[in-house]
Amino acid sequence: MSRGLPKQKPIEGVKQVIVVASGKGGVGKSTTAVNLALALAANDSTKAIGLLDVDVYGPSIPKMMNLKGNPELSQSNLMRPLLNYGIACMSMGFLVEETAPVVWRGLMVMSAVEKLLRQVDWGQLDYLVVDMPPGTGDVQLSVSQNIPISGAVIVSTPQDIALMDAHKGAEMFRKVHVPVLGLVQNMSVFQCPKCKHKTHIFGADGARRLARTLDLDVLGDIPLHLDIREASDTGQPIVFSQPGSDEAKAYLRIAAEVVEETGLEDSINLPSNQSLLGLMEFCPVKCSLTLAKDPWKMIHITLKTFLNRNEGNTKNQR
Repeated sequence: MSRGLPKQKPIEGVKQVIVVASGKGGVGKSTTAVNLALALAANDSTKAIGLLDVDVYGPSIPKMMNLKGNPELSQSNLMRPLLNYGIACMSMGFLVEETAPVVWRGLMVMSAVEKLLRQVDWGQLDYLVVDMPPGTGDVQLSVSQNIPISGAVIVSTPQDIALMDAHKGAEMFRKVHVPVLGLVQNMSVFQCPKCKHKTHIFGADGARRLARTLDLDVLGDIPLHLDIREASDTGQPIVFSQPGSDEAKAYLRIAAEVVEETGLEDSINLPSNQSLLGLMEFCPVKCSLTLAKDPWKMIHITLKTFLNRNEGNTKNQR
């Protein structure tokens, strides 16, 4: 790491961090983060999931997760997350009055983010989903540089004005060496509840075109649907309140894609007698594409395979 940059330090007890980001506000980033966390838990009940809201100026997680109150402190003077629907949650919204504006300069915001990252007792988590603020500012940079991140999910609506900023967001994460797992195309289509006619209010497949430009996957499409909005406003996210709905199933598929992308290195089992030069030959097509987009992961897998092969040879010699 370059001189002067902070050294990354994992969050204690957290195995993987997934950040949910957007280049622009109002595209459904927080709704996606909440339902992604619930979908990760729904897809595998053995996994412990946390949800961290670092959108200091506009925290939405308390409302969407139907949580109020201040966090208790542990014996180690760490904040204990609030819990609902099986998800451990922490947000700036728990530390200030609900209607109080956060009128802070940059240094105070960064201090608050540091506390949210380092002074929370998460216990043991398999995934921590982080709801980032919109844009590409100080908070995004600080989080990316201070903790190891397994991947970023970029949320955008299909219209050009949102896609321009989503493009910038994806490039920012690439510059700070955070793997971009893919795009979520939110509000992709509206279906009239009476006549069932479908209208692409914000344009059709804009995120898919951007994904091709950036050589990324589209993790899923979320329709513009009244039930999603009402579920969020009442603090009963659609993955929890209507798990059998098409909208909830879309989030479940996105969560499955995230698990596949972030757990990829653990699922690869190469024959021990193959050379490292043949690494890609034994990977599925999707795996190969992912590795090609993330050379650091490929290096990790290559070294892991090499060490496993050497360990096997050593045992045989014994």
